[in-house]
Amino acid sequence: MTISVEPVKPHIGGIVHVSPDHLLDDETIETVRRELETRGVLVFPQINVSDQLQLAFTDRLGERVNFTRQVPGSDADTPDVYKITLDRKLNSEPDYVLGTFFWHIDGITIDQPLPKATVLSARKLSASGGATEFANLYAAWDLLPEDEKREYEGLTVIHCVEAAVRPVHGHPSEERRARYKAMAAVMEQPLVWTHEDGRKSLLLGTHGDGIVGMPGPHGRALLTRLQQWAAQPDLVYTHKWREGDLVIWNNQGLMHRVVPYTDEGRVMHRTTIAGKERPGVPADPAHIERIYQTA
Repeated sequence: MTISVEPVKPHIGGIVHVSPDHLLDDETIETVRRELETRGVLVFPQINVSDQLQLAFTDRLGERVNFTRQVPGSDADTPDVYKITLDRKLNSEPDYVLGTFFWHIDGITIDQPLPKATVLSARKLSASGGATEFANLYAAWDLLPEDEKREYEGLTVIHCVEAAVRPVHGHPSEERRARYKAMAAVMEQPLVWTHEDGRKSLLLGTHGDGIVGMPGPHGRALLTRLQQWAAQPDLVYTHKWREGDLVIWNNQGLMHRVVPYTDEGRVMHRTTIAGKERPGVPADPAHIERIYQTA
C-alpha cells in the first residue's frame, strides 16, 4: 500500500501518510473518501502541495466550488483558491477571516448544496495562535441522550452572515450590514440533519441566530448549549499547523474555528469540494422577525 491512516482520537482525526507523488492515485482518493466519513478530518503532514496539485486533488475528490468570489482573497490566476489571511494587500476586508475565530460550517449561509469538504494548506504561519479546531457533529448527535434527541428533531435554525460576524463588530453599521446581506442569504437549516446515507448530525455554528418557533433568547441559549456540547474535548481535534501541512475535513459533519492570531503574514490556501445535498432553504421573513422578538 502507498497510503496509511493513523487515528488521532476515537471520534475524530486521522494522520495520512502518503507521498505527494501518490496523492492523486485511485487508492489515495478512495481512502480519503472513506476516512472522511469516519475520521471527519484528515491531516497530510508537510506534504507541501502547490496550488495546481491542491486543485487537482480537489477535482479528484469531486466537483470544485467557489462560494467566496465576492470576498477579497482570490486572484485571476487561481480564482478557485481562496487565500485566508489578515494581510490587507491580499484581503482588503478581513471581516470574513476574523469571523473564523468562532465555530462555523463553510457555506451554510449560501443558497446551494452544502459544500462536502474543505481542503486547506498552510503556506505561511503566524508566530502565535492560528491552530484550527474541529468538532465532530455526527458524534455530538450520536452521544446525546434519547430524550434530547426527540426534543431537537424537527427544529429549524436561522443562519446568517450577520450573526457569524457579530462577535467581530458587535453592532455593525447599516452600510456594513448591507454588505453582509449581499454576500449570502439568510437560510433556514435543520438543527438535526438526516443525510442521504441515513446518518444524522447537528448543524451548528456562530452563524446560527435563532430557532424557528422559539423566542430569540430561548433559541440562542439552546444553540449555545449544543455548541458547547459538540465542542467537548473527546469530540474535538486541534491541529497545530506546520508549513506545508494539508488538511481536509468533512464540512457536512464538522464545525471548525481557528485559534485567534494577529500576524498578518499568516496565509492559508483553501479549495472546496461541492456537495450534492441541500439541507435548508432561504428563510421566511416572518421567521426572521419572530426570533428578534423577546416576548
